[in-house]
Amino acid sequence: MRFLIKYFFITIVLIEPVAAHSQSVLNNYIDSAFSNNLALQQKNISLEKSLLALQSAQSLYWPSLNLQGGYQTGEGGRSIALPVGDLLNPVYNTLNKLTASNAFPPIQNAETYFLPQNFYDIKVATVIPILNTDLKYNKIIHTIQTTMQKTDMLLYKRELVLQVKTAYYNYLSAMEATAIFSKALELAEAGKKANEKLLANGKGLTAYLLRSESEISQLKAQQNEALNQVKTAGMYFNFLLNRPKDTEIIVDTANSGLNTRPQPKNEWNASREELSLLKENINISNNLLNMQEKFSTPKINGFLQLGSQSSEWKFNSKSTYYITGLQIDMPLFNGKRNIRKIKQTKLDIMSAGNKYAETEALLKISQSAAWNGLQTASANLQAAHKQDEAASAYQRLIDKGFREGVNSYLETLDARNQVIQSRLLVNINQYRVLIAEAILEREQATFQLENK
Repeated sequence: MRFLIKYFFITIVLIEPVAAHSQSVLNNYIDSAFSNNLALQQKNISLEKSLLALQSAQSLYWPSLNLQGGYQTGEGGRSIALPVGDLLNPVYNTLNKLTASNAFPPIQNAETYFLPQNFYDIKVATVIPILNTDLKYNKIIHTIQTTMQKTDMLLYKRELVLQVKTAYYNYLSAMEATAIFSKALELAEAGKKANEKLLANGKGLTAYLLRSESEISQLKAQQNEALNQVKTAGMYFNFLLNRPKDTEIIVDTANSGLNTRPQPKNEWNASREELSLLKENINISNNLLNMQEKFSTPKINGFLQLGSQSSEWKFNSKSTYYITGLQIDMPLFNGKRNIRKIKQTKLDIMSAGNKYAETEALLKISQSAAWNGLQTASANLQAAHKQDEAASAYQRLIDKGFREGVNSYLETLDARNQVIQSRLLVNINQYRVLIAEAILEREQATFQLENK
């Protein structure tokens, strides 16, 4: 029994929870999330659509060329009577009498229909914008929208970094808790065997054996719960990386120590993506206002048409033609709709400014809360370490008293359970510190996203 107590103490010391993670392993997982996360892929699609919309806005400055054509034929309908016979036949009769010949035979009156017969018209129509202020502001607005899409993608990446780190830390914490319960279960089963031998030799008590069995059942239940937490945390972590739920996760056993890592500072970051998005939104409204205020500026387009039109598909110098000119569009009156749109846009700008101020204040509060959360988590970790030291010292005293016959077996079990609980508390609080640091990193937007 004394050997088991010593073995337990040595084992508990050896399974010191991992205090930090290797940045290379976690950064590789973050890079994988950036490449495979479904929500981020959707953000990339939206960005590509925005870039195409910007290219379309830029193309509006270029001339547009269209091939246009038509063919018509018909009979009947309205017509125009041409009395050429009535006009020319008297003249022809007089000429025939003067010349004593029939050189000028009579002709019939003619009739022409409005509907064309076998008529075609094929042309190349070119339109080029000469003066159109809407095109300028349309391009500016689409450029800003593209920038907003990029910023929105960076914003989601920061959220994804926090989710990946939190999921990874939760997974590691659950894995270490499982290891702690496994070691404790091994010791409890060894203690049960020792009590069985003592009882068989007439030196033990049935109560101690029953207490060992109860402890084993409790540890198994706690171990099963920890294993379930491992599965749940692993599935969510793999979901973030868009991998099969049972994909193996690399457990980093590097221990660099929380105290050796650079401590974060409580500094305000005024260039956060949330504020950048609101600024760009205000910028869009300002450009929209400028465009609306120029509603009275005329829009001028030039056009040129080169084509051919004739009947019976004839194509010659007489059938070809060209038309060129200018088109102007200038509003004169529309019930003051433009004036009202300008007022609405100005109100939108005021509302966006208020939203910016409100969001900035909320972000500062959120960052302060994250900083306070980190300080609390660090303080709780220090308290957990002190509790662990006290539990270990208490266990050593009980172990010594048990060897001297002063303390009972149940007291040794209680001391061992206290060490187990203190180890679990240290494990939990160490990862709470890491998660709190990840939250503060997200609130300060300090994670380096360049080339990612």
